[in-house]
Amino acid sequence: MNFLNRMRQQRFLGFSMLLLTLSVGIFIGTLLTTGVQAGKEQVAPDATPLIVPSPRQMQNEFARLAKAAENSVVHINTVDEGKSTPAAQKRVRPQQPPADEDEDQMDLFQRFFGGRGGPGMAPQPKRMGTGSGFIVDRKGYIITNQHVVEGADKITVKIHGDSTEYRAKVIGFDKETDLAVIKINSDKDLTPLKIGNSDSTQVGDWAIAIGSPFGLEATVTAGIVSAKGRDFPGAQAFQRFIQTDAAINPGNSGGPLLNSLGEVIGVNTMIATRTGGYEGIGFALPMNMAVKVYNQLIANGRVTRGGIGVQFDRSIDPTMMKAFKLDGGVPISALQPGGPSEKAGLKPEDIIIGINGQNVKNGDDLIAKVSDLPIGSKAVVEVDRQGKKMKFDVAIVDRAQIIAEDPIIGAGRKQDDLTAGSQSSAQFGIMIANLPETEAEKIGLEGKGGVQVTRVVPGSFAEEVGLAERDVIVSINRQPVASVDDVKRVQQTLKPGDAVAFRVMRSVPGLRRGAAGQWQGIWISGTLPKD
Repeated sequence: MNFLNRMRQQRFLGFSMLLLTLSVGIFIGTLLTTGVQAGKEQVAPDATPLIVPSPRQMQNEFARLAKAAENSVVHINTVDEGKSTPAAQKRVRPQQPPADEDEDQMDLFQRFFGGRGGPGMAPQPKRMGTGSGFIVDRKGYIITNQHVVEGADKITVKIHGDSTEYRAKVIGFDKETDLAVIKINSDKDLTPLKIGNSDSTQVGDWAIAIGSPFGLEATVTAGIVSAKGRDFPGAQAFQRFIQTDAAINPGNSGGPLLNSLGEVIGVNTMIATRTGGYEGIGFALPMNMAVKVYNQLIANGRVTRGGIGVQFDRSIDPTMMKAFKLDGGVPISALQPGGPSEKAGLKPEDIIIGINGQNVKNGDDLIAKVSDLPIGSKAVVEVDRQGKKMKFDVAIVDRAQIIAEDPIIGAGRKQDDLTAGSQSSAQFGIMIANLPETEAEKIGLEGKGGVQVTRVVPGSFAEEVGLAERDVIVSINRQPVASVDDVKRVQQTLKPGDAVAFRVMRSVPGLRRGAAGQWQGIWISGTLPKD
């Protein structure tokens, strides 16, 4: 009996201990759970969890334009295997100053050479380069820059979104505007860009650049039109650029500049930079000029322009015209010997004030009006001679013929569309004029003389070594030159293959002012081509 009672007591005690243990566990678990919940509520009790929405397409004006144009802007790759002509192989751009030089003395203006080595680098046996272009015809015609495809033995084109690599051929190019037309053949329907009227573009308008900067295809940047008709030393006669702050870099060259309607208003051509990259100043050739060049290239494979054989200073101070009681005009500084203007009776110091009954405002206006006239036609040229108005019938000749025949402006080598002429004496490829005394005083050359470069022939020796328009040559091979005749005299002593060193006074943007104002003396040298 006692044994049974003890067994019952032990069972009861064990059961009680089990219940107590379970109760304690449940109680502790409840405390822990409550504590955790209390902790969560204390972090951000009024916060709502975020939810990622379903994808949807966002649209704005720039996005629409970029989408519409991306399949019309092409990426161009070139390969130069050294198979081009010797003259083309010798083309070496003037070396740019190192980045650590005084920034005020650096040449700001550089073309977009992309991967083709850049300025100052000697041609290699095989060079590869990149650039941009844009389709203007469904049959595969593309506008780009001449320097993008110049000297290339192989040109390939890629269209955004199309994996095909198209071989391209050059239809023609124009050195004076740095434009080229190339063509690809495709079984697919190509989409041309819409051409705009660049004359309607205003400073402050939106501008969109599309291209392949540094080889990055279909890159879109936006900015505004910063200026129109921009000119600077070294620009060619027909290069009056649209300036923009839309970001453009090496590789953008040849790509389109669009307005807010998606129309092409310019061809991206140059940048102003101290580093070789984007600094907010880019230049595009106006589309109206590009259209003129394109139409001639597809029709004839080359561009012809009218000329009358006169030289003039494009930097004439407008106050001079006021002193002559004229609203505008172009004073003649020199005439091509035996040229159409000299034959017609024009003289140096005549002021051209009209062409075919239209007033001539300035040098750019004269160039534009004459270049558009048909070769072989005659123009009525009105001049002011010592206050007396006179008219002359002047024959319009091929501008290229004038360049080829003038002994001062000969290109110095054979060209595709020009005859080299006599090689008995070396030719530099420049137009020059005697420096007026007033200009000599400004430069600090009073009593020493000098001659001013009024034009540099595209592709010439002068362009290759880096001579630029408005440079003032004061000596050649340490022989002082004070007149055009002095240059001719020195020129006659040189022959192809000789080394030439020019001492030049150059106007440098941003140079600190000193006794000689903004002009700096520099040396420019090179070896005259043998062919």
